[in-house]
Amino acid sequence: MKKLIIINGPNLNLLGKREPAIYGSLSFTDFLNKIKTKYPKVQLEYFQSNIEGELIDKLHEVGFSYDGIILNAAAYTHTSIGLGDAVKAIETPVVEVHISNTFNREEFRHQSFISPNAKGVILGFGLQSYELAIQSF
Repeated sequence: MKKLIIINGPNLNLLGKREPAIYGSLSFTDFLNKIKTKYPKVQLEYFQSNIEGELIDKLHEVGFSYDGIILNAAAYTHTSIGLGDAVKAIETPVVEVHISNTFNREEFRHQSFISPNAKGVILGFGLQSYELAIQSF
């Protein structure tokens, strides 16, 4: 059984309420319950924080013992050299995901400090981006 973790960054705790035209109306908890049922052979854990240091600490904690990390660092993707360095420092492969197509949005969202050290990047498929990431492991 593969052991994967989804790590979500700032404001993703508001999914289902926040800008539904961009992010949809389903809460992440409801989505997570659906994908856990859909992928019973995957041990899937979840962590969310609005605090950059907590995200880095979680990457350090799981980055040498899990089979994969699915990381949506949200706005920190475009600002956090520290998160990029944390992804580079660990052994567990990381797939960067985004719900929206960040290249259809503001120009500052076109830069990622995660991508250069990620196994891959999936974006623009809504919550299905997470499922595609699961399938990649």
